[in-house]
Amino acid sequence: MNLAPFRSVLALPGVRPLMLLMLFARIPPTAAGVTVTLHVVTTLDKGYAAAGTVGFATMVGLGLGSPLMGKLVDSKGLRFVLALSLLEGAFWVTAPLMDYYLLLVLAFANGLVAVPVMSIGRQALTAIVPEPQRRPAFSLDSISVELSFMVGPAAGVLIATKYSTGTALIVIGVAILTASAVLFLVNPVLLHEDDVTEGPPPPLRQWLRGPMIAALIVPFGATMVLSGMEISAIASLERSGQQSWLGLVFVVMCAASALGGLFYGSLKRVPTGVFLLACMALLEIPVGLGDGNVWLLALALIPMNLACAPTITASSELIAKNAPPTARGLALGLQGSAFTFGVAAGQPLAGLAVDHSGPPLGFLVAGLAGLLVAGVGWVLSRQRQAVSSTS
Repeated sequence: MNLAPFRSVLALPGVRPLMLLMLFARIPPTAAGVTVTLHVVTTLDKGYAAAGTVGFATMVGLGLGSPLMGKLVDSKGLRFVLALSLLEGAFWVTAPLMDYYLLLVLAFANGLVAVPVMSIGRQALTAIVPEPQRRPAFSLDSISVELSFMVGPAAGVLIATKYSTGTALIVIGVAILTASAVLFLVNPVLLHEDDVTEGPPPPLRQWLRGPMIAALIVPFGATMVLSGMEISAIASLERSGQQSWLGLVFVVMCAASALGGLFYGSLKRVPTGVFLLACMALLEIPVGLGDGNVWLLALALIPMNLACAPTITASSELIAKNAPPTARGLALGLQGSAFTFGVAAGQPLAGLAVDHSGPPLGFLVAGLAGLLVAGVGWVLSRQRQAVSSTS
């Protein structure tokens, strides 16, 4: 594996401190989901269905708020959006005092104004990394996201079980406020020196079409496939009484994704995001063969997860290339919405299949749905090419 492209990117001014800062900023939000679930189930004693409802309300809020926050970054600047983190931090710090119904309503509202730390990191990388080096840069960013998901949920569970779920919620709020304050002080550049920013942002119809829509469909399909895989894997281990191994299985998945990201970032010629999504979906279909056996399941999950970080990287690279500089925050915000709504679609889809016929069907259904989404992305890409060639 050629690591020279990564060394070259990390040698660029500002890249290393930016990546370290974004890794820290992304850990608290990744701890939120499991911590809120534990809080609703154990502290509020409301059950998993009620916890799932809070999670769904949060995802809807995030899905709607992500492009709004991205547009505000474009029009008002990063510091204006980071100032809204006071509202986000206040929600988490006061969440232990709320009853279930107030928590449900404010979880949706908090999602609307949550600081989009995932897309801010990608936008800042786009600004300081020249286009020829963005592939390894976005690959490193995808690996950073994997690391945050390895640390965040585990830290949330540790604090919640050792102290209390209320303490864990407060820690999340303080960490979000701290990260936002550091970002506010650093105020990373979000536009490249070669970006043309004169005049008003172009209308959506000029750039939100063809390859751009396909680039947004890819993360939707990827998180739909991944969330379906996670639900099916959890069900598989729980039904065989081996749920204690779940952490190991998720570490294997994250490590495989990170390895795939390193390999993809070192390549000069790469497949399209639609093709990578199709590979992810196709490789999920046979995962059910490992049902009931921890080691077979972990091994079966490796191939599809090798394509995970590359798929996300391909989407980010295409969005950064095709989005107008004055609308890049909005475009990456739409990518954030695609991630969120993909999770919202994949979990119930696979859950219904698992409830009907067991975990193997969950893997199968999620994989087939991912293939369908990849097909739609391919059609849209071809349609744009046809329009371009005839104009």
